[in-house]
Amino acid sequence: MRKHIGWIGLSCLLTACGGINYIGIETRNPGEVTFPRDVRKVLVVNNAIPQPEKSGYTYTLMGVKQDTARAKADSALFDICTSCGLAILDASYFEDVLLFHDALRDSSSSFLVDKELNRPQVNALCEANGADAVISLDKMLFTMDREVTGLGGGFVNGTIKVHMNGILRAYLPTQDKPLATVLVKDSIELQQAAEALEILDFYLPDANNALRLAGDYLGRNVAQYFVPHWSEETRWYYSSSNSRWKEAAAYASVGRWEEAAQLWSALYHSNSSEKARAELASNLALACEMQNNLPKAHEWAEKAHDLFRKAGGDEAKEARLLKVYADVLKARIESDQKLNEQMEYKY
Repeated sequence: MRKHIGWIGLSCLLTACGGINYIGIETRNPGEVTFPRDVRKVLVVNNAIPQPEKSGYTYTLMGVKQDTARAKADSALFDICTSCGLAILDASYFEDVLLFHDALRDSSSSFLVDKELNRPQVNALCEANGADAVISLDKMLFTMDREVTGLGGGFVNGTIKVHMNGILRAYLPTQDKPLATVLVKDSIELQQAAEALEILDFYLPDANNALRLAGDYLGRNVAQYFVPHWSEETRWYYSSSNSRWKEAAAYASVGRWEEAAQLWSALYHSNSSEKARAELASNLALACEMQNNLPKAHEWAEKAHDLFRKAGGDEAKEARLLKVYADVLKARIESDQKLNEQMEYKY
């Protein structure tokens, strides 16, 4: 059985000050939805009804609401499906990701109604397109507020806020009920200043394109629910002016975690200061994580948390920080089994 415990990529050294060195890492996380092993090709479809042009859009110009506010959402719905499908394809998890270019429901249906695909529909879609599963956008609502205010001297400031609420589902042709339901809630904000209102219109997108930008953003984000994905996180390790601490930090800075851990371990067992031991325990937690030993990393993080509490109390910044880190490691351990299950048959 091939293991995939805590896949990690070292990004770069971010900054160093006050004896703390920060690094960026990438961790691999499982998708929320686990597809059966025989699912090799998925089809992404749009089963949502676009809301009316006057619904959910407000435009305020210099404090006055405009009654001409309009926004078309049909293209934004298609953009969600397109960007979601492309992001899933980029994950190189399925053999192929297909996009169904036509909307499944006609405009006579209510845009407020969430309507699941039934089994005959899913079967027909899979057979016609050679797919093993369907990912469907079943409902999506937008609210968009555009506001332009004066800054003085003829300058203006424009802000667009788009809020999105929707439902996506995964379907299998062999099941009457959806494999999974994903509830989506997200938002974007665009802001720009300009010398005049006419110039601002060149910088800020119009209503339709603002919705399309929001849809593209949302689609890329929701893709992670359906495939294993990488996420960027920040870690840190402590250093000091001591020569052995410096040597360990030098190893860590180039990713030689085993050598760094050996030095940190020797310092930990020879040091009597609770604060220094806490910092070294935190460093050892990171070294274990970077070597994909998550249970040991969690054990060291818990030790570091207890030592920081003894040194500075429960509310000490370091104690609270290590509590968060320990919780992150615990969550990664719990998700590891799911990641293994999703990745096992892909190799």
